[in-house]
Amino acid sequence: MTRMARTERDALCDLALQLGEGEPTLCGDWTVKDLVVHLLVRERSPAAAGIVLKPLSRLTDLETRRFAARDFGVLVEKLRGGPPVWSPYAVPKLDSIFNTLEYFVHLEDIRRAQPGWEPRELPDQQQKQLWAMVRTAGKPLVRRAPTGVAVENSATGSRVVLKEAPEQVVVHGPPSEVTMFLFGRQEHARVELLGPDDAIVALREASLGV
Repeated sequence: MTRMARTERDALCDLALQLGEGEPTLCGDWTVKDLVVHLLVRERSPAAAGIVLKPLSRLTDLETRRFAARDFGVLVEKLRGGPPVWSPYAVPKLDSIFNTLEYFVHLEDIRRAQPGWEPRELPDQQQKQLWAMVRTAGKPLVRRAPTGVAVENSATGSRVVLKEAPEQVVVHGPPSEVTMFLFGRQEHARVELLGPDDAIVALREASLGV
C-alpha cells in the first residue's frame, strides 16, 4: 500500500501545477510557489532549522530566496521526487511520521484557498491514520488554546482530551476536518464545536498549530 505521505505529496504537486504558482493558499500571504519552496527548504537544506529556531531564521530566509529564484515547474518536480537520500525524511518510517500531516494540511491549504472547495472524501484507512496521528500530535497543537480541548471522531465516537481546563470545547468531526482545525485552519474546517458559547468563540479565534 502506498504511504499517505507519498500520495499527498503527489496530489499537492499535481494541484500546484494545475493552478499555477501565483494562486493563494491558507498560509497567510504565501502563494502556491511560496509553499512549494517552503517544503523544499524544509527537507533539502540544513537552513530549515530556522523554521523553528528564530536565531537561525536569517539563514532560512536566504535559502528560501535561493530556491525561489528557480523555475516553478522545476521546483514542483523536485518536490515530487521526494527528499534526498541523506535527509531523515527519506527513511520511510520517518517520512510517514513527519510528512503525512505536513503534506495533508498543505495540500488542503492550496485546495481550500480556492473558490468553491469541498472536503475530500478520503478512504477509511486514511481517516484512521489521521485520527491515530492527531491523538498524539494534537496536544502541542493546542498548547496556546485558551480553553480545554477534546476531539471527537464523528465516524466512531472516539473522544480524546488534548488539553484540560475548567471550560472545555469538543471539536467533533471527521479526522481530516479535526486535523485542519487543530493546525489553525479553524475558518476552513468543517467541524462542530460543543461547549460553552464563550469558550467556543475563544477557541475559534485562538492561535493553534505549530
